[in-house]
Amino acid sequence: MNPADLPPELAAQPAHLIDAVRAIAQGPLAEQAYAIDRGAYPVDVMKQLAAAGAMSAHLTRADGTPGDYGQAILAMAEAAKVCGATGFMMWCQCVAGLYMQASGNPALTGERLARHVRGETLGGTGLSNPMKSFAQIESLLLKATPVEGGYLVNGTLPWVSNLGPDHYFGAIASVQVDGACAGREMMFMLRCDAPGVALKTCPEFSGMEGTGTYSVHCKDLFVGTDDVVADPAKPYIARIRGGFVLLQCGIAAGIIQGAIDSMWAVEGQLGHVNQYLEDRPAELQAEFDALVGRIMKLAETPFDTSTDYFIDVLDARAHGAELCLRAANSALMHQGARGYLMSSEVQRRVREAQFVAIVTPAIKHLRKEIARLSAEEMPA
Repeated sequence: MNPADLPPELAAQPAHLIDAVRAIAQGPLAEQAYAIDRGAYPVDVMKQLAAAGAMSAHLTRADGTPGDYGQAILAMAEAAKVCGATGFMMWCQCVAGLYMQASGNPALTGERLARHVRGETLGGTGLSNPMKSFAQIESLLLKATPVEGGYLVNGTLPWVSNLGPDHYFGAIASVQVDGACAGREMMFMLRCDAPGVALKTCPEFSGMEGTGTYSVHCKDLFVGTDDVVADPAKPYIARIRGGFVLLQCGIAAGIIQGAIDSMWAVEGQLGHVNQYLEDRPAELQAEFDALVGRIMKLAETPFDTSTDYFIDVLDARAHGAELCLRAANSALMHQGARGYLMSSEVQRRVREAQFVAIVTPAIKHLRKEIARLSAEEMPA
């Protein structure tokens, strides 16, 4: 991609990015965290975070300088430490921007990307089903039939997050010719306000209710060339898959650190009895710090397409999910009854950690892929 084609909004990230995100997280986000958990979509906070550069730090700069995936992960963690749901939505916004920029489609990399970077528009990702399909866990749910000027897309995605009536997200459909699979997939940005698209409310989840998650129904949705991200999709996914998964580590990192902090918060009062618990804060912090070191190293080469690199990314993501579960559960044990109150951030983190463990790629999905890829790499 020619750097001259990039929007000027992608200037160098300010050195105070993390400080700016921390101020938003501990201010307006902290005030809304309980409401978000109960179903309030924090559009104002998301736009503040975008304006601060929190969801574009990973994108290539206008002068051609590569984006900083490490900064993006740390910024996400600052928000997730206060509200895991918001950290998750930041990831959705991050990867939507990645899809557009990496597409090379001028219709997506120009003003549309610039508005996305500024936070004027918000987007998400509908790749849960395709990722499972590529891992042979389930079949693709969207079908695309070629027509003059583009495709007609039909099908339903059961849940897609960070959505609203004027939002958009990346999706993948199986290309059909004469009613049969053509042997390839195409990826596109699906506009929620396009004719033929309907958003339907999902059943109530045990947590993460304020993430703007909907069931998306497509009936003869026309997708023109301006919305196409990649055709065929699989070579494109192979290029971005490392960064896609790696960015998710920011969600887990924030929840883990928040859980450890809540253990230390009661150490003065309850340390005399908490000392008998497993997964104590100092031990978890040491393990977490080592994991963050691994993630930051991997973040230096997010577009490495080698199998060994991707296995390492999957392993770091799985370690993060597992540590998330342990840290959140241990924090509840350390806090006791006060952590079990509905108003407590501690019990909320338990549910957020469970989400990190089941959101695509879930722990079982990660382990399946690691086993498959490791077997392919093993010499005959």
